[in-house]
Amino acid sequence: MNRSERACQIWAVLAWAARNRQTLTYSYLSKLIGVPAPGLGQLLEPIQSYCLVSKLPPLSILVVQQESGLPGSGFTGASALELAKAQMAVFSFDWLEHGNPQPSKLEAAVLQQASNGC
Repeated sequence: MNRSERACQIWAVLAWAARNRQTLTYSYLSKLIGVPAPGLGQLLEPIQSYCLVSKLPPLSILVVQQESGLPGSGFTGASALELAKAQMAVFSFDWLEHGNPQPSKLEAAVLQQASNGC
């Protein structure tokens, strides 16, 4: 499974989490999808880029560090001062109605606007 295919898998998990107004730690998401937590940042980038390019709330904000409850250093979808507001926008958006973008759209978004802040 390539990066964008994994991102589609993660998108579905995050859309469900948003519907339930939940955040997920990197370690929990790692267990859900079977990918080591240190590799999740590169898998979240297509989601973050797609949201930026499509002017959607930053869905990847729902993946947080266990210790701080904040997104990791690669998250660039909102400024530190706007995190709570951005998270509320994610919770309010109808992700299930929007649907899961195809892997090709996610990869195209990364090419258009790379977004991993690391």
